[in-house]
Amino acid sequence: MEPRERRLFGYETVLVLALSLGASAVSALISFIGSVTKPGGLKDQSANLNTSAAPGRPWLDLSWQLFGVTTALVPVALVAYLLVREHAGGLKAVGFDLTRPRFDLGWGTAIAAAVGGSGLLLYLGARAAGFNLTVVPESLPDVWWKIPVLILSAVQNSVVEEVIVVGYLLRRLGQLGWTPMAALAASSLLRGSYHLYQGIGGFIGNAVMGVLFVLLYRRWGRVGPLVAAHALIDIVAFVGYALLAGKVSWLPTG
Repeated sequence: MEPRERRLFGYETVLVLALSLGASAVSALISFIGSVTKPGGLKDQSANLNTSAAPGRPWLDLSWQLFGVTTALVPVALVAYLLVREHAGGLKAVGFDLTRPRFDLGWGTAIAAAVGGSGLLLYLGARAAGFNLTVVPESLPDVWWKIPVLILSAVQNSVVEEVIVVGYLLRRLGQLGWTPMAALAASSLLRGSYHLYQGIGGFIGNAVMGVLFVLLYRRWGRVGPLVAAHALIDIVAFVGYALLAGKVSWLPTG
């Protein structure tokens, strides 16, 4: 690769991250600093996801929810465009396509089962130890579109994170001459960083998950199973909280 092309790839990578999860990491760090400097323990504070954007106005609220999901996917569309311009075949270059649906869903389900349970235990332990905020996965009103929006939000999260932080980032870092270990560390630490708003437990748990996902991506050359796994984990977390919050004693609520 020529030096000029390498520089352009470097600038491109910074811009893509600045428009997506790199910005989220900075936001999460600022939020974490605010939480640890606030009087009281972390577990007495809450990190709220999927909140109402227009309380008491369900149709307007739904419009904002769909707007948020759609605009969050724009960086993925940008990555697809950049990979097409590179003549790499678009998102097929990172294994995000419909060529192996059974493989993606099958392994995604297995990964979700393994990671989801251990992740819940880590969260409960970290919160009990005072290292984590109380995560409130959803606080949407009880309207007909609540569950569909939670599912859409979970799918959006999974597509954005796995396509950008695993598929795209590893490809670009490799082209920039990063060693496999350095690229793994960068991807995993970035994943942990944009979860810092949840606390130290959220950072560690997601960084470890990032290591696993990078290793699996390198084995299979596909983000498809990772997207499926991440979506299933988030769907269970979001919908499960909506159904169980306040009804079981072991589930913390904000």
